Amino acid sequence: MTSRCILLCCVVYTALLGADADVICMNSSRSQLTDEQRLYKKLMYNYDRNTRPVYNASHPVNVNISISLTQIFDVDEKNQFLTTNIWLDQSWMDEKLIWNPEDYNNLTVLRIPCTNIWLPDIVLYNSAEDYTEGYMEALAMVSYDGQVFWPPIVKFRSTCEVDITYYPFDDQLCKMKFGSWAYDGSQVDVFNTTKGVDLTNFVRNGEWELLGVKSIRHNIRYPCCSEMFPDVTFWIHLKRRTLYYAYNVIIPCVMLSVLTMLGFWIRPESGEKVSLGLTVLLAFSVFMLLIAENMPATSNFVPLIGIYLTTVMSLTSFSVIMAVVTSNINVRGFKEVDLPKWFRKFIIFCAKVNGMKLAYVTHTECGANDGRERLKEKYYQMHTTFSNDSGCALIDYENNSTKQRCEMRGPSTEHVREVDLGSDSWVTREILARLQMLVDKEEEKDRSDLLCKRWMEAAEVIDRCLFWLFISGTLLSTIILLVVIPTVRPYNNHGQSTPI
Repeated sequence: MTSRCILLCCVVYTALLGADADVICMNSSRSQLTDEQRLYKKLMYNYDRNTRPVYNASHPVNVNISISLTQIFDVDEKNQFLTTNIWLDQSWMDEKLIWNPEDYNNLTVLRIPCTNIWLPDIVLYNSAEDYTEGYMEALAMVSYDGQVFWPPIVKFRSTCEVDITYYPFDDQLCKMKFGSWAYDGSQVDVFNTTKGVDLTNFVRNGEWELLGVKSIRHNIRYPCCSEMFPDVTFWIHLKRRTLYYAYNVIIPCVMLSVLTMLGFWIRPESGEKVSLGLTVLLAFSVFMLLIAENMPATSNFVPLIGIYLTTVMSLTSFSVIMAVVTSNINVRGFKEVDLPKWFRKFIIFCAKVNGMKLAYVTHTECGANDGRERLKEKYYQMHTTFSNDSGCALIDYENNSTKQRCEMRGPSTEHVREVDLGSDSWVTREILARLQMLVDKEEEKDRSDLLCKRWMEAAEVIDRCLFWLFISGTLLSTIILLVVIPTVRPYNNHGQSTPI
């Protein structure tokens, strides 16, 4: 019994000794710091992030600025904004963050939260944001020699003066101006790095093509202060991709212009010339409204596509007006009015120019009195030469003879006698009157048909001339506005750019 108690006491004592040993080991491990912890505590001891990291106040802090452009989100022409995604690389010398790597097992770089060290107040001067969000709180990489590198990822929304003169064949040059807001050049001096702009991670945009990016350093004195304020300005050169606008705007406009051309081949009596022209004009108006929605409400620039649409709309309006004129000319023949002399000359000249052969329009007038004069002559001839016999005189009259011989064959003998056509009976006068009415109606009908055909032929000649005039105007405006001007437009470039 005694031995058992002694054994139990030994076991309990041994267990207590093991627990104390573990506690001692844990306390010793807690008291031991890593190299990074020791270095961080050393650097942050008595460090003030609100003052510039230089011991001599007359020395400036040189901040090197560069950007890594990763994406162009949008170019808002209406509000004149440029939205980009950028890695804003900043590096400077912090004299308070220097250590000997040998004291910390050759630790040369330490990552420190950016909220614990001094940061330059670099801002985007032409920002369209409210500055309340600030930059991404990325870790700052500090080297043993005091060199600090801080690359936050920022989505910038900057102002950009968009020139839409050559829209949609335009290229835009937007700037991003970076600099210290509170410190002048004697306290914080900014420089652009020699590596320029990094585009290795750039994601291409479907609407805009990046032509180049460049950086320029400026030293500017503002009216508020006498000191110089340096800044680094990055110029982003963009060119609009025209394939979308070619398929959705330019080609439909050309097709509508072709429809307007075909309207000149529609006969005026069909009544569809004006309807087709008005329909095409309405379609152009819809395209004009769609383009105006994306354009800024400014009077400084007039887009090239807007000028083109206005030109083809003017030509279409002119075609509608001329369709009304040709329709009026086409039906003017029903008023039994002949073409004026000057108009006949004009139609004959236009027909020669267009290589058309005229069938009805001539230099002579459509004789209105010639038929009546012929009727009077025939009437007097018949009045003095009508026969009372078996109708031979009528046959002779048709052969334009006042005295004819009529052969009368009897059952036994043949004799020829002269017939005197000088009788003036009531039957003669009645027959002549009826004949005169019939011939007069035929002459008037032929004359009316001839007048209608002359006016219709004149309308056809005018339509043909207008067709060639319209197609020349459309082709000329299309080539000049959509090919020549975008090709010879002035190229705006600020210094040397980084090619893509």
